[in-house]
Amino acid sequence: MKDFSRIARKITAVLFLSQSLSSAGFIAAFTVNAIVGVELSGQPAMAGVPGAVYVLGQACGALLWGLSLERLGRRGGLALGQVIGVAGSAVAMAAVANRSLAFFLAGLVLVGVARSAVDLGRFAAAEVHLPERRGRAISQVVMGSTVGAVFGPLLVGPTGRIAQWAGYSELAGPYGVGFAGLIVAAGLIFAGLRPEPRDVGREIARLYPDSVPRQETRPLGAIVRQPGVIVAMVSLVFAQMVMMMPMSITSVHMKTHAHGLGAVSLVISLHAFGMYAFSILSGQLADRWGRGQTIAAGAAMMLVSCVMAAPSTALIPLLAALFLLGVGWNFAYVAGSALLADQLSPGERAKTQGVNDLLLNLTSAASQAISGVMYALGGYDVMSFAAAGAAVVPLVLAAWWRRAGLRDAALGGP
Repeated sequence: MKDFSRIARKITAVLFLSQSLSSAGFIAAFTVNAIVGVELSGQPAMAGVPGAVYVLGQACGALLWGLSLERLGRRGGLALGQVIGVAGSAVAMAAVANRSLAFFLAGLVLVGVARSAVDLGRFAAAEVHLPERRGRAISQVVMGSTVGAVFGPLLVGPTGRIAQWAGYSELAGPYGVGFAGLIVAAGLIFAGLRPEPRDVGREIARLYPDSVPRQETRPLGAIVRQPGVIVAMVSLVFAQMVMMMPMSITSVHMKTHAHGLGAVSLVISLHAFGMYAFSILSGQLADRWGRGQTIAAGAAMMLVSCVMAAPSTALIPLLAALFLLGVGWNFAYVAGSALLADQLSPGERAKTQGVNDLLLNLTSAASQAISGVMYALGGYDVMSFAAAGAAVVPLVLAAWWRRAGLRDAALGGP
């Protein structure tokens, strides 16, 4: 067991570093995507198109990796995903420099495919740990996004100046962050993710049969009908919905109430900090309290945050509400991911986790569209109360999971 612990720590550390480098590039690009869309098209209505195309790439990528990671292995698949991201960043950077909207959007599709591979890295960390440490393993990888959330936006200005110095548009610069970061991240994965996490997970399942619910591989239809899988996937989908609805509209709401860009960026930055900075805590609670109780705590925080946000127009209440929204999402995301990992045998992991992340990305796209319509028709308060209502779903599911006497596979208890 000592050797497995050492291997698991090494693999988790590599995934953390890769996540940190990759997310810095993703977030730097996210900072200017909407601006580039308007700049290249000349149409303000195109501001949301780059984000939608990026999410489409994520959704397609999640399905692609779900179908191929079992065959390619986690190391090969994750490294290939980041190489695709390098290509996408290069295409986007060149498209901005040459003012080509079509090539810019094509580059974002490739970057979205890369992002979906990086996000699946959390499950690679889970499968090399025994159940009682899976929550913490997932949280450590998710924690890497904190680095990107902090440093990604800070690199936008300097890389923009470098691009100008080279004779190109300053908007091309931020895509260089992804280009460079993903090259290093791909090298880290390819060189450092040894032994292959898929094989380590299979060996753990063989030596510790109690760590998996079964050894055989079931069809996807049979997997998604299991209570634990239903609770995990539905909780993750609704947590994503609740988080995305206020997040995508709050900047517009604040601008309507005469807040400057500095105030808007502060609220969104604190929200992103809440989404990732407490990952270690949420992972520890998922392993100690249980998956269901941690999902319930996250859902409750999201519900309260949405109710707080609904009547708010001042800076401080919005700061508090969006920060709490981020923390609540993190609790539900880490615990839901751990619960899903608990339910799957080694041969079921890649395809089920890929489908799960496909649903998350489709939910992100749909939630942004729905929140915009609700905001236009009913205002920020109506949209926020609707998000609060959606938060009830994972709260009820988590309560049912415990009261029905079902057991967290990781903990041997409710």
